[in-house]
Amino acid sequence: MTLAIAGGKPVRTKPFAQWPIFDDLEREYVLRALDSGKWGGVGSTFGGEEPFIPQFEREFAKLQDANHAVSCVNGTVAITVALQAAGVKSGDEVIIPPYTFVATATGVLAFGAIPVFVDIEEDTLLIDPDKIEQAITPKTKAIIAVHIAGAVADMTRIMEIARKHNLAVIEDAAQAVGAQWEGKGVGAIGDLGTFSFQSSKNLNAGEGGIVITNDSSLWSQAWSICNVGRIPEGAWYQHEVLGQNYRITDIQAALLLAQMTRLEQQMIQREKNAQILDGLIGEIPELTLVRRDPRITRHAHHIYMFKLEREFAERIDKNEFILRVNAEGIPISYGYVPLNQTNAVLSATKQWLGEERSFECPICERLSAKQVLWLGQNVLLSEEEALHDVAESLNKVIRSFDV
Repeated sequence: MTLAIAGGKPVRTKPFAQWPIFDDLEREYVLRALDSGKWGGVGSTFGGEEPFIPQFEREFAKLQDANHAVSCVNGTVAITVALQAAGVKSGDEVIIPPYTFVATATGVLAFGAIPVFVDIEEDTLLIDPDKIEQAITPKTKAIIAVHIAGAVADMTRIMEIARKHNLAVIEDAAQAVGAQWEGKGVGAIGDLGTFSFQSSKNLNAGEGGIVITNDSSLWSQAWSICNVGRIPEGAWYQHEVLGQNYRITDIQAALLLAQMTRLEQQMIQREKNAQILDGLIGEIPELTLVRRDPRITRHAHHIYMFKLEREFAERIDKNEFILRVNAEGIPISYGYVPLNQTNAVLSATKQWLGEERSFECPICERLSAKQVLWLGQNVLLSEEEALHDVAESLNKVIRSFDV
């Protein structure tokens, strides 16, 4: 069978599910916010009706089993706010995995804290708890557990280590809205949790973020940092801590509340389709599934990740594989590059420390360069036929390397 990249007929010509998904409910909510004339986000009411921001913060905290929430401009800022609320200061070290979006590191570096990279597990692509303790130094103040693709890091083990060493735990759950670990919503397991509402995320307002916690004092600190140093019950011009204006608008909160009404059905569909893909891809010897820890009682499936089998990956070029599959109409992508090798992170770390610092993360480096592949969440929102097209395309391309 001739590859599409060589002039053959592609396996799939139909589009996958659109994203974002919206209808008149989003229009209604946004128009209500617009017509109120109260577009900002601090304590205003309009026509006796509560603004959308406090409504959304309450509903999101409830979704994730948290007592408190503070919305903010994006997920990157949410990480910085959470770390500062937890007492991390310039020069302190924060343990993070290298396989994550750059924001996990830049959120640390934004105020002079230093990221320390701990390699990932081969089978889950999540931070390896067994390697965390050897990275702890007297300067370590926090661990960021990143829930990649909607899968949850081993929060049981991470919390044990953190409590043993008196470290704060921040959950970077940007890709894990709705996910649960042993029946509890992520973000509310550690000291603070952070989420993103950027346009690709499962809950989407174009941009936006939130910090959640079960600790009222941490919430108060985070609220103050996001609200130019005011305190929750203080006067308008009473600034008690160093803060910034990190607030979202009521229009964004309106969008998010409308989008939340779709989340449950979408999570059910993603889970169903991920299981179908697991079955299809699991039958292909040249591919390997990412292991799901059984303690993940709900997976967010923001991204569907799988791997090229190691021996097969060693004899082909990952980029060429992606090009051939893309030509068949399937939007697989490369995935993250290791942050411990990312110039922006290395140069900022050197700037703060005054010297270069390097970390070896061989598992992450190999998996990223040779094996890991992604499918976006819109694929998991498509019809079942689309999933069979994915598997057929992968099989077709794999066979082409044997010719």
